[in-house]
Amino acid sequence: MGRKVNVIGVGMIKFSKPGASEDYNVMASKAMRVALEDAAVPWNEIEQAYAGYVYGDSTCGQRAVYEVGLTGIPVFNVNNNCSTGSSALMLGRQAIEAGAECVIVVGFEQMEKGALSSKYNDRTNPLDQHVGVMSKVQGFNNAPAAAQMFGGAGREYRWRYGTKRETFGKVSYKARQHASKNPYAIFAETLTLDEIMNSPEVFDPLTRYQCCPPTCGAAAAILCSEDFAKKHAKNKPVYIAAQAMTTDYGSSFQDSLIKMVGYDMTKEAAKKVYEQSGVGPEDVDVVELHDCFTANEILTYEGLGLCKEGEAEKFIDEGQNTYGGKYVTNPSGGLLSKGHPLGATGLAQCTELVWQLRGTADKRQVKDAKVALQHNLGLGGACVVTMYRRD
Repeated sequence: MGRKVNVIGVGMIKFSKPGASEDYNVMASKAMRVALEDAAVPWNEIEQAYAGYVYGDSTCGQRAVYEVGLTGIPVFNVNNNCSTGSSALMLGRQAIEAGAECVIVVGFEQMEKGALSSKYNDRTNPLDQHVGVMSKVQGFNNAPAAAQMFGGAGREYRWRYGTKRETFGKVSYKARQHASKNPYAIFAETLTLDEIMNSPEVFDPLTRYQCCPPTCGAAAAILCSEDFAKKHAKNKPVYIAAQAMTTDYGSSFQDSLIKMVGYDMTKEAAKKVYEQSGVGPEDVDVVELHDCFTANEILTYEGLGLCKEGEAEKFIDEGQNTYGGKYVTNPSGGLLSKGHPLGATGLAQCTELVWQLRGTADKRQVKDAKVALQHNLGLGGACVVTMYRRD
């Protein structure tokens, strides 16, 4: 890590279901304007823009940025599957460290209804190695591919540690409880554990309410140098204390679905962040992690070092993952309840954590939050872990 990188403005719009959203450029421009207003920074102070999205043509970033200002600045389009938003954030952070004074990062997605699918069938699928591992270990059926991958990882975890199916459901129960206090969440209605467990099975042990929905939305952040922040920032300073990205290791393509869906990526990225910051998991107050499926939240508790391997069930049963426990995980409701517009997710996580560290998260505020951890995972693969702190 080089120069101190501050996050002085954040913004997002309420997420929506596919078919009910505005066009991507409208959503993105709204989120950027909110972030600019939050930072009290005019557009002509922005030196570079990083735009993250997964589904769209090659210069959607420019089309979104042009809604806000036409100043000829560089616009970089970023696609890193479900970790796109935080990948764009990392590039923005590196730009500040390299000498830029102020940049904007925006993530957005206008999704289609239904499960994710490949758009190009005339070339090698970038997930062919991952699918190959899954096919070898458990076969392939008609369920959505991502649900088979993460569901299979959850099944492997159950076989290894004897974890109850209801434990996975409790993750979704917690997510809905948190989302009920978040006006930006797409699913803010609470559910009982019975409702979650009795919803249609997607892929054992996952039921419908344990899978994140396709979502449309946008979020943005303004990053700047320390000198720029001193001149312009009107809010309590929040800064990126450490950040790391990892991609797949050889272990991803052996005989473990847990490792195939990114466990080792998570573990190694978290290790790098703790080493960079000099702060360990025991010092973290609030976490936004990639709960695309309940199984992945359980795996991520252990990958981030929030609990020991094999102890996630105990961690959940003791309430250590929510208010009153050691860590509040996904106070926003997470991907399960807030929604998962692929390109926007990383910036939405960033926004929530900045609000938490400022103490402006209203009914879902984590008391005295000083250290926040973000985990954003994409198969294919990339995992970005970011630590935020406040002075």
